[in-house]
Amino acid sequence: MAPVPVIIDTDIGSDIDDTWALAMALGCPEIDVKMVVSCTGDTRYRAKIVCRFLESVGRTDIAVGIGVPFEPAMQTQEAWVSDYDLADYPGTLHEDGIGAMADMIMASDQQVALVCIGPLPNISRLLALAPGITERCRFIGMHGAVRRGYFGTDEIHAEFNVKRNLEDARIVFNSGLSMTITPLDTCGVIQLRGERYQRLLNADSAALQALIENYEVWLRAINKPVETARVKSSTLFDTVAIYLAFSEALLEVEELALCVTDDGVTVIDDSGKLIRVATEWQNLDGFYDLLVERLLAAP
Repeated sequence: MAPVPVIIDTDIGSDIDDTWALAMALGCPEIDVKMVVSCTGDTRYRAKIVCRFLESVGRTDIAVGIGVPFEPAMQTQEAWVSDYDLADYPGTLHEDGIGAMADMIMASDQQVALVCIGPLPNISRLLALAPGITERCRFIGMHGAVRRGYFGTDEIHAEFNVKRNLEDARIVFNSGLSMTITPLDTCGVIQLRGERYQRLLNADSAALQALIENYEVWLRAINKPVETARVKSSTLFDTVAIYLAFSEALLEVEELALCVTDDGVTVIDDSGKLIRVATEWQNLDGFYDLLVERLLAAP
């Protein structure tokens, strides 16, 4: 079976999980990452992280797009790209990332998986620019919380990727896109530690070296002990969305009608749009094993 063509829309450069997800994606033979587009806050800063990461692992065949800029958000990996110039990226860099996404989706002879692991201002504008994409791509997102909140608690939280740009999230959640999401219910518990984590630390891989460098930069920026990077990962929310681009086998997926409230909470409501929601793990250990293998396979 041919690899799934994928576009990743990411707010890389705030939480480190986006960088883990990018590394994972590069190690997945099941998908073909065609483009990575930065979203939210200073999108040029975020694009610099993507470009430097791709260049450092020899994947400049992947195009990079710059998304719609908004007011500044957390820039926790600034130290890693402080001297990097976007003009030096040897691959294709699209100043208009949204237009580039539209062109790529409409020109593809396969259905594109639009993997969204950040807030949704780019995607709401993509829908306005090219409404025909709803017939040519499927949306896979790390968004919301249905029955559990952060860290597996019973309290339902307004999840960041939804509440950060609330009106954009509502536009996307009410659109004609075919949608599959991993809410906090399933992605909010993912963390690597122990033997699995040590395998990554001991691997000879450009991607894993760049990943751990970024992880240490991020820990310093949020005033956490850098030694944590030798023991365990952060919470790897976004890696589940990468997995859903090519498989659902390890998850229980329900079709639920969801609405986004004024507070940014995703609630089950009969008046909402039917969305495929990964609500439970069928085999969490299996996912951890797959995640480690795909990270080890990254260039």
